[in-house]
Amino acid sequence: MDKLNILWTSGDKETFLSMIATYTPNALKNGWWDEINILIWGGSTRLAFEDAQVQKRITQLIEAGVTIEACKGCADKYKASQALKELGVDVKYTGTTLTKYIKSDVKLLTI
Repeated sequence: MDKLNILWTSGDKETFLSMIATYTPNALKNGWWDEINILIWGGSTRLAFEDAQVQKRITQLIEAGVTIEACKGCADKYKASQALKELGVDVKYTGTTLTKYIKSDVKLLTI
C-alpha cells in the first residue's frame, strides 16, 4: 500500500490552498497514493483554526478520503482543539506518531 504522510507546518495560506488542498484530493482521485494523511503541526494549526476558507477545504479533504491529524500540544496552545475536532480532525499528541513516520520507510512530505 502506498501511503503519503504530509507534515503541514507552514502558516502560509497560499501554500495550503495551492499545494496541499489541490494535490491531495487529486492524488487520491488519480490513484497516485492509496492513502494520504496530513499532520497539522505548529503554525498551520493557527491557520486551520482561524481561517474559514481553510476550514472549508479541510472538511472537503476529509470528505475526499484524506485523513487529518493535529498535534494536541499545538492545538491546545492556540485553543483550537475543539474547533479542529468539530471539523473532523483527529486531535492527539503526535510526537510519537511523527517519530514513527521519520524512522519508518513511509513517505513523508514536509510543507
